Amino acid sequence: MTATETAQDPERATLDKATSENFPVAPFFLPRAWRADLMAVYGFARLVDDIGDGDLAPGGADARLLGVSATEAEDRLALLDAFETDLRRVFDGTPRHPLLRRLQPTARRRSLTPEPFLGLIAANRQDQLVSRYETYDDLLAYCDLSANPVGRLVLTVTGTSTPERVRLSDAICTALQIVEHLQDVAEDLRRDRIYLPAADMKRFHVQESDLGAKTAGASVRALVAYEAQRARDLLNEGAPLVGSVHGRLKLLLAGFVAGGRAAIRAIAAADYDVLPGPPRPGKVQLLREAGVILRGEG
Repeated sequence: MTATETAQDPERATLDKATSENFPVAPFFLPRAWRADLMAVYGFARLVDDIGDGDLAPGGADARLLGVSATEAEDRLALLDAFETDLRRVFDGTPRHPLLRRLQPTARRRSLTPEPFLGLIAANRQDQLVSRYETYDDLLAYCDLSANPVGRLVLTVTGTSTPERVRLSDAICTALQIVEHLQDVAEDLRRDRIYLPAADMKRFHVQESDLGAKTAGASVRALVAYEAQRARDLLNEGAPLVGSVHGRLKLLLAGFVAGGRAAIRAIAAADYDVLPGPPRPGKVQLLREAGVILRGEG
């Protein structure tokens, strides 16, 4: 889309980003009703992240749709507050933003509740106020807001949510969030955010200035390897989720776990040097990992 078209149709501009995500959002093999509902959930999650990261479509259309004045259009906290107000209209009124109007029938059809959506908003609000995490437990608490609600929504949309599946899903989603943080160390630093726990940085003798280098030194590589192992352990903990479901949902969940494992392998193949840019797995590696998971070998 051109900049003019993007400004005129912010809904489409947001949904089109699904093709560039690390993991398939609503792949073709899923039932059509699931795909429509998952895309509605994706539209919400993508837009709230874009608000939090300052990556909205140019022209201020999203701010206008949310009723935010031009003078506050660059105020991310004001936008998040307005977005939360509009989210609540999904459940008791008529939302203003087209992506939330798209979400409303999904919420009714799937008996969704506001809580997971509010968690995603809270995570992006936290991003405006917190840029460093002292301990791994602090990071896990952030992931419980920023990542775990997505998996819970997928289970609810597909009618497969149980307490045990939620527990396993949370492990997978937290792992995927940590992997994304490892891939994006350099990009996050440019936003003045560091998701590597300060206690771990101290343990491995890593300074913030080390993360701004063009390539990683031995200490940074050791730290990244340590956090990657934590993510790998979480993926292994959550992997039984795949075997607990059947059919096309099993393929989708296997893809999520495989994506995480393949990304960790790509990070390892780069000798844990994530600073030049995000190590990304190839399709062959992703398919190989998915095959292992579906055969029940890992």
